[in-house]
Amino acid sequence: MSTQLSERYVQDKFHSYLKSSLTQAKVERLLDADVLSSAESDLMITGPALCLYFAALRCTTNPPSVPLPRSSKTESPMELSSDNCPPAFTSFLRVWASTVPSIQGLRPEHQHDLARVICGLPPVSHPSSPTPPAVNGIAADLRAVAIEISQRRSFQDRFASDLQAALDSGTEPGSPSARRAAFVPPPQYEPSPTPSPSSSRISLELEGPSGSGSGSGSRSRTHSHSHSHSYTQSLPSPTLLSPHSPRFPRRSPSPTMLAPHAPAIEFIRETLYASLGDALERTPSLRTLLARDPPRAYFAAVAHAVLDVATTAVTPDGAVVGVLGTPLTLDECPAELRPFMLELAAIGRAAREMEAEDDEVAMRCALEGEEVPLPRMERVKAMLEECAAAEIDAQGRRSVEGRAVAFVNRINALSLGMTRLRAFRERQEEVFKVLAGIGS
Repeated sequence: MSTQLSERYVQDKFHSYLKSSLTQAKVERLLDADVLSSAESDLMITGPALCLYFAALRCTTNPPSVPLPRSSKTESPMELSSDNCPPAFTSFLRVWASTVPSIQGLRPEHQHDLARVICGLPPVSHPSSPTPPAVNGIAADLRAVAIEISQRRSFQDRFASDLQAALDSGTEPGSPSARRAAFVPPPQYEPSPTPSPSSSRISLELEGPSGSGSGSGSRSRTHSHSHSHSYTQSLPSPTLLSPHSPRFPRRSPSPTMLAPHAPAIEFIRETLYASLGDALERTPSLRTLLARDPPRAYFAAVAHAVLDVATTAVTPDGAVVGVLGTPLTLDECPAELRPFMLELAAIGRAAREMEAEDDEVAMRCALEGEEVPLPRMERVKAMLEECAAAEIDAQGRRSVEGRAVAFVNRINALSLGMTRLRAFRERQEEVFKVLAGIGS
């Protein structure tokens, strides 16, 4: 029986693999130096997904195992398998292993198409051999695992050096073409024992009348709900599109933190953060997750807020109705932020289409006396909250294109992109402390 490998050992090998994968992607012109040196958040997804793709091409075992790179010629060959994989990575390994036969079964030109799709590039047109729909599903699964990897602090702390290694390959030190990786890890999400003055008012509200913010991680539902309600009152609530909609009841706006002429990015930030409290209030399991895994809960809450704003606060013409009912139109939005606005609107449209399709399927199944399948939107919310790789591993996909998984990836990618903007990072740590207080 194989001895279980340590998490640190697997992490070291993964980053070695990642450096060579990014370098190979640079050589094959899937990623250029401008992209590698940028601080674009999608790199945090693309890089690990490419690593998983190249590992699948090199796999020679059945069942699939990952051939780990050797640090020296004298080191014995080692493979990561289900027998020696650390528990933290088993769901990742199983999802990756499920894609290996499909990846290796693709024609060479379609394998290259898969790499392009992973990098956000269109497949190359092959008139005599169209790209099979399965390519999109495989890419979605690999990117889902990559998103989970990218949220690990151990990955974030080392990603800049991985990018720099790829940038330095084939470039003379000090040459005019040399680039520096601009990636900076997000703030550490650890509750502070001495809150900053800017967050002390909110923290006191979260502690409740007794003033006690400490205690066991297991609290009653009533106590957790009061925490969430206090947090909701301390941030501005986004005004919903239809004041008379029975589905989305109008909420009373709370005081806004925005200055009268605040920049658009602050408007978007406060609108998104205002939905965090609502997400926690509607989803008790998120509060449980806060006690168990604060960083994961923070990102899950942001992703839920993105979905909430996209489906309830975006008008048909792409404007966002935010705090105190104030709209921000696409024309008023600075050019550098318009892609975020457009993607937010696109996510809202896709969510409504998915819900309409779910309703049609449910009605058809009811008429035909068949069991109604779990709605895709329910699967989406479950994958946003918990590890998407674990959800895929447990439930599998219902379509070869992996549309629910791809939709989750889309929401998570926008969440990563928005929270890495400077205006978000300025308040990210403070907001996280508030959320961590809710789950404590």
